[in-house]
Amino acid sequence: MFSKPQTKGASAPTETTPARKVAVASLVAEGVVFRGDLATDGDLHLDGVVEGDLKAARLTIGETGVVSGTIQVESIEIRGRVSGTISARQVRLWASARVDGDITHAELSIESGAHFEGRSLVFPEVEAEAAEPPALSVVAAE
Repeated sequence: MFSKPQTKGASAPTETTPARKVAVASLVAEGVVFRGDLATDGDLHLDGVVEGDLKAARLTIGETGVVSGTIQVESIEIRGRVSGTISARQVRLWASARVDGDITHAELSIESGAHFEGRSLVFPEVEAEAAEPPALSVVAAE
């Protein structure tokens, strides 16, 4: 009664997750040194130095970028240096990357030439999803 008529060839959207809001990434430029914790809900591009913990949705560390501290993000691309632990769903180490510390991840990509010294740890829920379901057991009632 109140619906619009469907046109031929039109299909209903099948995506259930909302689209990510497009926004310009914040920038810490080359030559900038930031001492202390840094947090943002958005994206961050780092060409400078951060001495402290860092939280963001998406982080890109350029070739001149340096982080000394803990990083917690959804996804990260590293072309520079990181000294500390990284926790991210998606991690990509480019050839120029140098990472000294543990990486906890769901997906890890390491390009040839990248330096990584530490442990690669898979998120616990990813391991649980990959495991086979437990076998069913039948108990007779008395």
